[in-house]
Order: sequence, then C-alpha cells, then structure tokens
Amino acid sequence: MDINKKGLLFYGKRICFLGARPDDIEIGAGALISNLVGQAEVLCVTLSDNQKNPALKNVVKEHHNSMDVLGVPPGNRLVETFVTRNFPQARQQILEYLFRLNKDFQPDIVFVHSRNDIHQDHNTVTEEALRAFRGTTILGFDVIRSSYGFFPHFLVSVTEQDVERKIQALAQYKTYANKYYFEADLTRSILVRNGAFADSQYAEGFDILRIVSHFGQP
Repeated sequence: MDINKKGLLFYGKRICFLGARPDDIEIGAGALISNLVGQAEVLCVTLSDNQKNPALKNVVKEHHNSMDVLGVPPGNRLVETFVTRNFPQARQQILEYLFRLNKDFQPDIVFVHSRNDIHQDHNTVTEEALRAFRGTTILGFDVIRSSYGFFPHFLVSVTEQDVERKIQALAQYKTYANKYYFEADLTRSILVRNGAFADSQYAEGFDILRIVSHFGQP
C-alpha cells in the first residue's frame, strides 16, 4: 500500500490482519487482502481456532480454503489456540503474543476489529493490539454481526475481481452457509456502499484507530 499525493505518504510493505476467530478477517477485509496480495507481504493471524464447539470442527480447514481463494500463501497465515469467549481472561497472554508478533513481523500497518465491535474477544484483540503495536498505523474492520455504530472513515478502492474473490472466500465456510452475514448480496452491497463514499465502484471500509504518517517527499 503506497499512496503519495500532495506531500502525504501512506506506505506499507508488511501488512498484518488480526482476527479473533476464523472468518473474521475475510468478512472484514477480504476484498482488500485480495487487492494487496502480490503488492505487499500480507500476514493473516487468527487468534482462536474455535475448536471447543464440536459444531465448528471444519472451520479451520474452511479458513485455509478461504485464504487460498484470496491468494494468501500458507506460510502467511497463522491460526492460534486461544479459547473463544475467554479472551478477556487471557488478556496478558494475548498482549505478550502480539508483542512477539510485532517484533518478528514488524508490520507497517495493522488491521484489526473495529472499536465499535461489542464482542468481548474482538474488543480484547483490538485493545491489546493498540498496546502491542505502538507507533504503527492501525485500522479497524467491521464484522457486521457484532458491531454497532461503525462508519468507514478510511476507504480503499477495490476491483470487481477483489469483490468476487471475497464472495468466493466466504463461500468456503460451509459451516456458516445459513448465516445472513455470509450472503453474497450483503457482501457486495457493503462494498458498493463504501464505494459510493469513495466515489468509486467498490471500496473496503475501515475506521481509524491510529494513523502514523510523514509529510514531505519520500
């Protein structure tokens, strides 16, 4: 991601996406990930494999299938084993994990759950990311089923191909086939709405948690 216009440089070659559970990253930023793969080093980190629920036994495989559709290489996706719905109790361990991630990957930009997300796990990931990635630009994505009052103040134009890849990536989650937030029409409508805000056909939208920038020539 490299935007240089009227003296403002917004730049990143190492982009990290953080989600609490399988599917969060794809719902919140799948079209952008499709757009960035090949232009930047993308790392997708899911903190819980969500395997305490036997009804969700296939979601990790479905997540990897989804990442395949988006073009994220196997070595650039991590699925960890923090326990779903217990993130607040594991806050310190999550912070220490994110500190190590920051040291090892050194991301230029981090995408994480919106602060408007009321799910306890999502909220914990965001709060600890703001602590762990100090001095780093952090943007929040929307997981529509659990956020209230989200409005995208940071918009990134994406292509029709990116939109289709996001839709196909979410279609890999057979476990959630009956969930409204996986419906192709809803996914496309959100990207069209964001595109209207950006004066483009489609856009992925984020809220701003922290922007770190430099004025002047690169």
